Amino acid sequence: MLELNGIKKRFGRIEVLHGVDLRVHAGEVHALLGENGAGKSTLMKILTGILQPSEGTIRIDGAERHFADYDEAIAAGVGIVFQEFSLIPYLDAVENMFLGRELRGRFGLLDRRAMRARAREIMRQLAVDVPLDVPVARLSVAEQQFVEIAKALSLNARILVLDEPTATLTPSEVEHLFAVMRELRRQDVAIIFISHHLEEIFEICDRITVLRDGQFVGSCAVSEVDNDRVVEMMVGRRIESSFPPKPGVDPAAPVVLEAEEVQLRRGGPVSRFELRSGEILGFAGLVGSGRTETVLALLGAYPAARCKVRMDGVEKRFSGPDEGLAHGIGLLPESRKDEGLITSFSILQNVSLNNYGKYRRNHWFIDLRKELDCTTAAMAAVRVKAQGPHARVDTLSGGNQQKVVIARWLNHDMRVLIFDEPTRGIDVGAKAEIYALMRAFTARGHSIITVSSELPEVIGLSDRVCVFRQGGIVATVEGADINSETIMTHATTGRVEHVA
Repeated sequence: MLELNGIKKRFGRIEVLHGVDLRVHAGEVHALLGENGAGKSTLMKILTGILQPSEGTIRIDGAERHFADYDEAIAAGVGIVFQEFSLIPYLDAVENMFLGRELRGRFGLLDRRAMRARAREIMRQLAVDVPLDVPVARLSVAEQQFVEIAKALSLNARILVLDEPTATLTPSEVEHLFAVMRELRRQDVAIIFISHHLEEIFEICDRITVLRDGQFVGSCAVSEVDNDRVVEMMVGRRIESSFPPKPGVDPAAPVVLEAEEVQLRRGGPVSRFELRSGEILGFAGLVGSGRTETVLALLGAYPAARCKVRMDGVEKRFSGPDEGLAHGIGLLPESRKDEGLITSFSILQNVSLNNYGKYRRNHWFIDLRKELDCTTAAMAAVRVKAQGPHARVDTLSGGNQQKVVIARWLNHDMRVLIFDEPTRGIDVGAKAEIYALMRAFTARGHSIITVSSELPEVIGLSDRVCVFRQGGIVATVEGADINSETIMTHATTGRVEHVA
């Protein structure tokens, strides 16, 4: 159904795609794989008319096509769900789904009833219950993701691109999505699926195409490769283990941060935990269990009913993340685009944010050479792929934007780092490097709280794990008890004690 032949793309004198080929059949789920910066998103933007190729051709059903813009691609039956949400936060789900192609009745008036009925039908197809009448800004990240998917399905696309659609979904929501994908496959829809979760590739995909550094590496059936071979194709080398060894935490290590009582809402459960020097403390639980809200409450960024925190034994009350920063606590938020970056700024400016005192010279001036050297070193540490430190962040791939957020905090001298979904949208090669950086951070006596929806990540990284359910911690596990069965049992059936 789809052929991309010899696609090249240049930005100025820089060529980022070097003659890429891609062939996708009707009724197949085709995985497009590669590290961040490999060219996947650029290739898909060319397919959907957002970018124009420097060379190469696009054929659909054997006929050569040229898309001047996204609207022409949509008219040809090509739809895409972007990795970064493209929703208008102040409109509701129905208004977002039909924006620019509203259904109209007599006299050209909006047919809100027909649009709502169609939206309900698509949500039933997805087997999810998303409120349709509230601004999407008030929806959870997972609910916003389903609105994006429903928006694409409403286009009746024959070729559907899903760019990291499962990054924010729970396992049950992922299964719902896969059921929809299987139904679309039976209807001969060609699906291009981009994901860094290789287990998903082997579960849902028929064939794969791998890119590396803007070059075509190869295509094959999923049944012809295993996990190690796919990783080797993506990164050009074998990765023996994603997770560094756990050196263990000294039982006598001092308590750096202690939450004596955190109650997110009146009458809800009260959480208590402590974080020791040199420890990675994992927060696990289902979406909506209160993991992110708890770390935000610590910093005064969430209006908790109660929040009593001690640092080094001294009671603290933060009115916002800026006060946490002043006491050596850094936060890498879940939503890098809305909360972690100023996307119109350069990489250098984003890495330097909240840290210009480090570059002060003679009290009044900034040492620009030192700022540039520190930014370059931080970029190299997390392998940010960009034209240089002065490149605008909004020109980077989603994964590289996440690396910029991490680079900023590694550039600070923080005592405690809170990682909320630290590797969301990050490829397997970069994940291993970020995990090693996190371990190197704790080896210097610093401490980390990591909130993650990826259970293997929590298990592989954490020295101890706090399990959340219904807004509070129901168990803290360590040692041999850090396994998927124990954590999921607590997350789904753990006892929650409510306090007045």
